[in-house]
Amino acid sequence: MAKDATKKSTKKSTLNEVVTREYTIHLHKHVFGRTFKKRAPHAIKTIRKFAQDAMKTTDVRLDPSLNTAVWKQGVKSIPHRIRVRLSRKKNDDEDAKERLYTVVTPVAIAKSADFKGLQTETIHDE
Repeated sequence: MAKDATKKSTKKSTLNEVVTREYTIHLHKHVFGRTFKKRAPHAIKTIRKFAQDAMKTTDVRLDPSLNTAVWKQGVKSIPHRIRVRLSRKKNDDEDAKERLYTVVTPVAIAKSADFKGLQTETIHDE
């Protein structure tokens, strides 16, 4: 019994690692029923919250091309789904509050039908 109490966990936390993943976000279920003039701003907030939850960082930076992709059809006609690449990176600023931040960029998909069967993918930098 004493041996079990003295064992230490040798698992390494992956929250401190730099990683890049691709996700599909279903925006329609978050903005359905939302006032038309608030749909695109709410979609941006939803993407930011999704990135915070997925990458466990509060500092999320959205690429301007992502903003363009969401707002492309106007304030009320946002895309039903969007494929994004989330990259957790190290913060090199000396006076930064957090060591890591997340960059969100869109991934180009030809048609909306091409979202079928896509899974979360981890991108390995070589």
